[in-house]
Amino acid sequence: MGAEDTAESPNAAAAEDVAHLLVRCLQAEGVEYVFGIPGEENIRFVDALGDSDMRYVLVRHEQAASFMAEIYGRLTGRAGVCSATLGPGAINLLLGTADAMTNSSPMVALAAQGSLRRIHKESHQVIDLVSMFAPVTKWSARVECPDAVPEMTRKAFKTAQSERPGAVFLAVPEDVEAERPAEPLAPLQIDTVHADAPSPSQIARAAEALATARHPVVLAGHGAARAGASDALVRFAERLNVPVATTFHGKGVFPDDHPNALGAVGFMRHDYGNFGFDSADVLICVGYEIQEFDPAKINPNGDKRIVHVHRFPAEVDAHYPVAVGVQGDPSQALDALAAALPDGLAFDSGSSEKIRTLLDEELEYGRANDAFPLAPQRVVADVRTALDRHDIVLADTGAGKMWMSRLYPTYEPDTCLVSNGLSTMGFALPGAIAAKLARPDRRVLAMMGDGSFLMNSQELETAVRERVPLVALVLVDEEYGLITWKMELELGRHSHTRFTNPDLVAYAESFGARGYAIESADQLLPVLRHALDDNAVSVIACPVDYAENLRLTDRLGSLHGPF
Repeated sequence: MGAEDTAESPNAAAAEDVAHLLVRCLQAEGVEYVFGIPGEENIRFVDALGDSDMRYVLVRHEQAASFMAEIYGRLTGRAGVCSATLGPGAINLLLGTADAMTNSSPMVALAAQGSLRRIHKESHQVIDLVSMFAPVTKWSARVECPDAVPEMTRKAFKTAQSERPGAVFLAVPEDVEAERPAEPLAPLQIDTVHADAPSPSQIARAAEALATARHPVVLAGHGAARAGASDALVRFAERLNVPVATTFHGKGVFPDDHPNALGAVGFMRHDYGNFGFDSADVLICVGYEIQEFDPAKINPNGDKRIVHVHRFPAEVDAHYPVAVGVQGDPSQALDALAAALPDGLAFDSGSSEKIRTLLDEELEYGRANDAFPLAPQRVVADVRTALDRHDIVLADTGAGKMWMSRLYPTYEPDTCLVSNGLSTMGFALPGAIAAKLARPDRRVLAMMGDGSFLMNSQELETAVRERVPLVALVLVDEEYGLITWKMELELGRHSHTRFTNPDLVAYAESFGARGYAIESADQLLPVLRHALDDNAVSVIACPVDYAENLRLTDRLGSLHGPF
């Protein structure tokens, strides 16, 4: 949005209070949705939203509102907005705010606060919200006078949306919300910051490091997806014939059906893709952020040379010794680096084919596996078959996420969404609502374990009421399966991970959604296809058998490279 889009006569706002001014500032930022629950202390703000072009999405838990804002921001690059009242309402926003921060998603969380005349003392529902949100945001602040609203709103969105994107928190005291500025105010103009071209000296140093390499490998992370670097990554890989792996957050930024694709790395054991790094001497890390994936798993001895390509410097880590840092737009950097290398220079990407073969064999095993309850490989294979290349699946944290992240072929960025910064449970269902609102032309599937589903299942009512079609695929094992898997791996036994569920079909139908129970392996794919095309809110209860978990880690533990 350019400056001309926000130009407005201050006289139009002569009599408005802070609530209406804040709403106008949000509109000027291009906000389409505000997710939240109103409270007594922000009724003027919620009322003012009703007079705007924005859509207020009333949710059933503030935590869900924060997840919706996070996923909306992640998919659009524009800060998603969530809102709550003071005290408990604001506290409920905290988890999704932290998730957005660690997952590099732009988000602005707004909360009411007690009046300025009482926040200095012990008072009903008043806690220090600014201090509470400070550790999990890029900026946390309180609006203390009406005249500050345009500047603070602009700063909030600029801060949230600038690299590295993340969360911002603003508290609005109830008495400030009702006040009027000393003079009419208007939203500030929006100045878009464009990524700089990389430094020629940095490119020259990176080219020198790569020209002496024998087995370079590219690792593309979330920052590459945010920067829209897919085409540049493909050009770079094809120009030099280098293999390309992605993090879980980067899935799809390099298409998994490309001959140079290594798949995704980030599994808790030495997976197929990791073998592509074992013999690498130079790692070209594009848009990679350490919170996505521990670099010790691809550089255990800290001896590989690393070329870090991103819009900001790398975090310091003993296993991530940056030999050359190239700061700037990743696409421009990759093209410039390829151009700086000698003509005819190319490498051997031989491990890519072997690794893709191993992944394909697992998927084929899944497609042919008629066991019931279903094997997780069968679930992944059927989900891939049911969804188009550009459709969106959100894989909630748990054993299902591990199978999807490592095995689900992904062809476009932000079409397989996980939380791998904070790895939060319960985000997928509310996140799917936001995903469908952000990308109405795509079908959306929320895939989660039964443990994750019941953490925010109340948002089925929100989806039905707001008429947001989506499908929730619930993998039923009556267990926190990922924890069982980890306990069995590390301790040889497990405990305190089992639970029971309600009748999930009847539960879904009680909200006005459609419910389906899978009773044989061959039912899942046709039910998925029907539900995804049904333009309704649907829940599919699919029993799974996670005996494959330990079989997988045993198999990977006995697998030896190099490939």
